[in-house]
Amino acid sequence: MNTGKCWAAVLIAVLLLPNVAASADAAKEAYEKGKSCLDRKDYDPAIAAFTEAIRLDPKLADAYCQRGVAYGFKGEHDKAIADCTEAIRLDPKMADAYCGRGAAHGHKGEYDLAIADASEAIRLDATNAIAYFNRGIDYGNKGEYDREIADCTAAIRLDPKFGVAYNSRGMAYGQKGEYDKAIVDFSEAIRLNPKHGLAYSNRGVAYERKDEYDKAIADFTVVVRLNPKDAKAYEFRGVAYEGKGDHDKAIADYSEAIRLDPKNATVHFGRGIGYWQKGDYEKAIADFTEVIRLNPKYAEAYYDRGRAYQQKGDKAKAEEDFAQAKRLGYKAK
Repeated sequence: MNTGKCWAAVLIAVLLLPNVAASADAAKEAYEKGKSCLDRKDYDPAIAAFTEAIRLDPKLADAYCQRGVAYGFKGEHDKAIADCTEAIRLDPKMADAYCGRGAAHGHKGEYDLAIADASEAIRLDATNAIAYFNRGIDYGNKGEYDREIADCTAAIRLDPKFGVAYNSRGMAYGQKGEYDKAIVDFSEAIRLNPKHGLAYSNRGVAYERKDEYDKAIADFTVVVRLNPKDAKAYEFRGVAYEGKGDHDKAIADYSEAIRLDPKNATVHFGRGIGYWQKGDYEKAIADFTEVIRLNPKYAEAYYDRGRAYQQKGDKAKAEEDFAQAKRLGYKAK
């Protein structure tokens, strides 16, 4: 046995130990910096810090996982999937990595893959409220609303202050036509976060479906106050005003929605109906014509433009529009 070589190897190992420890400490420091940036939603600095942590310690699974989360928040879902997959390779029992990868798959519309990852995250950590929530969203996107409700309920049980879970469960109830239950959930989401614009908007839609137009208008007005550039809020409030028969206010809201989003055919159609109700057939025809330009297969726009032409006494154009509406499959009510 060559004792000289053995002692040399031991000496090298001993000398390397401080460097390895220093590198691990530096990696941990970079990782914590990344976490702080991520908590502040400073995603680029977070990614840079996690990348440095990985350079210093290529086996640091948490750094891959958290970098994947940061990429996900930036909408770079392929990178998020790659990083979370590497985290899983390094640590197959890391529930957060499955959760993060599942979220990225969900954003890409890969709902079955997303559900599989969320389910594995739940198997590894049955207390992971976010995994239940994410899986619920994926079920909802597949139209499986009962499963969405069950998963959001599980998320709420684990975290009673999980406001977005109430909002999502409310949306699932709404899809099932259970508007009273939806309103209860949206109201709780609002209680937990009074600036939750989406919850106000969703509750407004639920009230509108129940013909409670004043309550719907009140909710959409809050949304407009929170975000004056929310075209949908003006559109939905316009629908509620139309439901009340207040055509002038409906038209005003539709006009603002069109200013913010000129390519929304549905809003042009709504304003056209408002003008038609007021007997302003020229403006109604102009709006229905714009609807058809934006969406040549919008059968109802042809039919209602035909009605406007009919009111103006232009029988030929009316018959032409009625015929086109019929060709597109529209059946007069």
